[in-house]
Amino acid sequence: MLDSRAQHLLKTLIERYIADGQPVGSRVLSRQSGLELSPATIRNVMADLEEMGFIASPHTSAGRIPTPRGYRFFVDSLLVVKPLEEGEISELQGQLQADRPQLLVGAAAQMLSQLTHFAGVVATPRRREASFRHIEFLRLSDRRVLLIIVTPEGDVQNRILHTDRPYSQPQLLEASNFFNQHYAGQPFHAIRALLADELRQLREDVVGLMSAAVEAGDAALAESGDDLVVSGEKNLLQAEDLASNMDRLRLLFDVFEQKTSLLHLLDVSQRAQGVHLFIGGESGLAPLDECSVITAPYEVDGQVLGTLGVIGPTRMAYERVIPIVDVTAKLLSNALTQQLNDA
Repeated sequence: MLDSRAQHLLKTLIERYIADGQPVGSRVLSRQSGLELSPATIRNVMADLEEMGFIASPHTSAGRIPTPRGYRFFVDSLLVVKPLEEGEISELQGQLQADRPQLLVGAAAQMLSQLTHFAGVVATPRRREASFRHIEFLRLSDRRVLLIIVTPEGDVQNRILHTDRPYSQPQLLEASNFFNQHYAGQPFHAIRALLADELRQLREDVVGLMSAAVEAGDAALAESGDDLVVSGEKNLLQAEDLASNMDRLRLLFDVFEQKTSLLHLLDVSQRAQGVHLFIGGESGLAPLDECSVITAPYEVDGQVLGTLGVIGPTRMAYERVIPIVDVTAKLLSNALTQQLNDA
């Protein structure tokens, strides 16, 4: 679509605008591009780029600024990503140290916001998929049983069950073994549906215990943390491109507060491989029309658990933010996997 000269000028214009935040005129382009072109030729190329929708001219300036379409072409075809240095990666790895998955998720969100000076978001595994790796029942007294749940991520949740009859420890061991043998790794909502038939295999005296364990386990994991962790949203108050429109900023903060639409967006990007970008209106969320969302999924043992990302103005240093998101997703995956193996 664009010849090499137009691509070079577009790349120069976007890089200049990202660095300075000021509309870029033909004189600046002539100076910065390194091309032996007359100002008239540069103006002609800029007029072509504007006609194709890659750049726009603000009313108050003779210079041009990138459009979301221009940013998209820049990111897809012209951007040279700067990999993080080994020292930086080691430092980040040191920050992702915690004894519980929920704390790791919070640390990842905070790290993203600190490194980019934008908002860091991490979508945790959705509640409807709450499952367990291991369950154990321990007798506390005649009618009190401790339910211990270990999630696939290595998180541990405890709940006390008040039963309608006493259980011996051998009975509780039998129930534990049945759960772990038949249902480990399955979502609790699926287990609830299967129990009606399969509990007939067990003695009638543990049916109540098993049903109570499913309800308590599902509730425990649903309460274990928010579906979405957000850190550093106040950084966006300092982003000149966004702070100049307070009405738009209020709508953006409503998205952070309500979470549902943002979670849907992260769910969509969870199905993508590697880093995924939504620039401007590509997100489908009107409050994010002047923002870019850069996401990447994180996983444990090859299973995607959730998505993390950064939300900031479209005028951002993509060559820096993209590898930060990519590396953070990989480090979080490694930390959660290590935690699971140590559990």
